[in-house]
Amino acid sequence: MNFFKTKPRTPPDLVRGIRDAIPKLDTSAPGSEARKKACEEITKNLQSIKALLHGEVEPQPELVAQLAQETYTTDLLLLLVLHIARFEFEARKDVVQIFNNLLRRQIGSRSPTVEYLAAKHEIIFATLAGYENEDVALNTGMILKEILRHEQLCKILLYSDQFYKFPHYIETTTFGISCDAFANLKETLTRHKPMVAEYLDRNYDRFFASFTTLILSNNYVTKRQSLKLLGEILLDRANFNVMTRYIANEANLKMMMNLLRDKSKNIQFEAFHVFKVFVANPKKPPQIEIILRRNKEKLLVFLKGFHNDKDDEQFNDEKQFLIVQIQML
Repeated sequence: MNFFKTKPRTPPDLVRGIRDAIPKLDTSAPGSEARKKACEEITKNLQSIKALLHGEVEPQPELVAQLAQETYTTDLLLLLVLHIARFEFEARKDVVQIFNNLLRRQIGSRSPTVEYLAAKHEIIFATLAGYENEDVALNTGMILKEILRHEQLCKILLYSDQFYKFPHYIETTTFGISCDAFANLKETLTRHKPMVAEYLDRNYDRFFASFTTLILSNNYVTKRQSLKLLGEILLDRANFNVMTRYIANEANLKMMMNLLRDKSKNIQFEAFHVFKVFVANPKKPPQIEIILRRNKEKLLVFLKGFHNDKDDEQFNDEKQFLIVQIQML
């Protein structure tokens, strides 16, 4: 019999263990014994928290509640995101699991962690800023994705200046991180449609000035994804007012006509799905009709030879419809 069996550590013990160890990562020399011990302490406590939340044994609601409350009162979630780059590889994965598990936790119709984050905007912005560090960008990106599922939190990011950092992260990072950042940009703009429609209506000029930089990107993947997303935004019923403004703008029409002639067939195809909205509009503004009429013959020749090898019934029907509309101008 072991008379010296240690008592299981309580949630406050585990949280305190991490909070006490994090400053030692700063004050200890790289590679030192103290630094190594601090890392081990953080890893061990994160593993215990993860086990408490979703281990092999059924989670105990009172312990989970105690843990959640302790993370809020000590601002542990912010500390974990800010310092995640200094944790061991497995510990980083545990941070993601712990954070997202707490985010999904509900008590009746309440989501306590969502309520907590709604008052702590800096945590949301810290997950976005994770894209600046390629070692942890995909970890923080997974947390950000879970945050964006909650309209209240998504709105905080969308209405902030931080939102306009997305193009920078998409354009200046490695391929994998760029794709992750774009996926989260898309999530921000498509998941909570009425809220986003209102935002785009109010912030039309600023948003499209920024988004157009992605459409005109020199990066093929960014350009194609952005055009496809633009098509989705414009064709969504929730964004009717935004679409009406977009297709009344001459510069937007000229941009799409240029992209129809892009050297990439996939870019041409995505541009077609935006261009068709200009042509199909039954109430074309005079400036749009003038451009289409001026280019009528060239457009008819172009469309009749456009992607004739495509075995896509809907595309072919849409193309035929545009040809008829342009002939009638």
